[in-house]
Amino acid sequence: MSSCNSVLRAALFCAVTLGLVAAPITSQALEDKLVVVTSFPKDLTGKFKTEFEKRNPGVKVEILSKKTTAGIKYVQETAANNNSDIFWASAPDAFEVLKGDGLLQKYTPKAQGIPEKVGAYPINDPDGYYSGFAAAGYGIMWNTRYIKAKKLPPAKEWADLAKPIYHGHVGMSAPSRSGTTHLTVETILQGEGWEKGWALWKEIGGNLKTVTERSFGVPDGVNSGEFGYGIVIDFFGLSSMASGFPVEFVYPTVTTLVPANVGIIKNAPHSQAAAAFIEFLLSPEGQKTLLDPKIMRLPVNPATYAMAPAGFPNPFKDKSIGAAVKFDVDLSKKRYNVVNSLFDVMVTYRLDDLQAVTRAIQKAQAAAANRPGDDKVAALVSEAQALVAAVPVTEAQASDPSFAGIFKKKRKKKADVLPKRQAEVEEQWDNFIRKNYAQALAKAEQALLMAR
Repeated sequence: MSSCNSVLRAALFCAVTLGLVAAPITSQALEDKLVVVTSFPKDLTGKFKTEFEKRNPGVKVEILSKKTTAGIKYVQETAANNNSDIFWASAPDAFEVLKGDGLLQKYTPKAQGIPEKVGAYPINDPDGYYSGFAAAGYGIMWNTRYIKAKKLPPAKEWADLAKPIYHGHVGMSAPSRSGTTHLTVETILQGEGWEKGWALWKEIGGNLKTVTERSFGVPDGVNSGEFGYGIVIDFFGLSSMASGFPVEFVYPTVTTLVPANVGIIKNAPHSQAAAAFIEFLLSPEGQKTLLDPKIMRLPVNPATYAMAPAGFPNPFKDKSIGAAVKFDVDLSKKRYNVVNSLFDVMVTYRLDDLQAVTRAIQKAQAAAANRPGDDKVAALVSEAQALVAAVPVTEAQASDPSFAGIFKKKRKKKADVLPKRQAEVEEQWDNFIRKNYAQALAKAEQALLMAR
């Protein structure tokens, strides 16, 4: 009997041992949980969560959905007792902030077939702290039914959105509320120059119908016809088109192409699962998932485009996308919070004033066009435009660490309490802007009276 038991025990031991050997090594190595901090919408995160969990049974993915700036702050504030594994977002400058703070850990993906660059931009961090899994460009989407009903033309360049015909028909988010919008704002500042770029943003800002709370509020507004045109990251426009909404999307000439990234947070409690998640994103299956109609991201593996739908942009073949701007991520990182605060002071929290003065200037311009040679009217209009365009801080100041370091907090609403020094500077800016907009409005109204 004891001999029989010995045989049974031996057989059981062999069966268990064989079972362990036969089990996938990757599954055995992974932890049972993965915590992802991300700014991506649920249509994207939900799909990848489902696919990753399907391929890695026993691993539960927890998604912490946060705006990019809030995600950065969350990782910074929880660093001493970190419970998160992955930071996953579009903005490369956000990763540079975390890298600079020592809050990311190095990881070199094993995936094959991914080039060094997309356009002029490196796909992966040269120091190995984060990796690109998709490419992203920035542009304009519009609702075809909306513009037909209102007899409006498509807007294909940023400057188009500053034209009087688009007044009240445009929507965008604020860079302080959206990392992708921050990149769009920064792209124009780099592509057009500091002063000219801000002048253009304020001209566009004066035509806005709304500044949305989240970046995906912009495509939602265009899809529903709440407004006709939206300033968006490309996948918002492309996914809306693929989902059957009556919309179109275009990359303006002055745009950039940068990778959307993923990185492992320092002291990640589930580092093996985090590594496996990155490998999945870069695998043929993960890259193909980017072409899901609700996602429609640009893959970083050129081979994946063979499976893309007709007309889908391919930055590895169409070299014109993002060619006009070589995005400087270091410059963007230095002035990240300054740019966000400036936009809010000049546009977000002065939107009513900006809309009013912009409309007055547009009316004065139209009236002046009927009085060619009237130098006084033209001069008043020009003075009004210059007052609106003025920026209360120089480009050199914005990049100065001693000045940029003042801006430690972003406001969720105008009344939020700020650190003392930041509050003082933003109040100075606001006084400057309020005074300029009021003077510009008076000059535009005077020009309109003179032109009648």
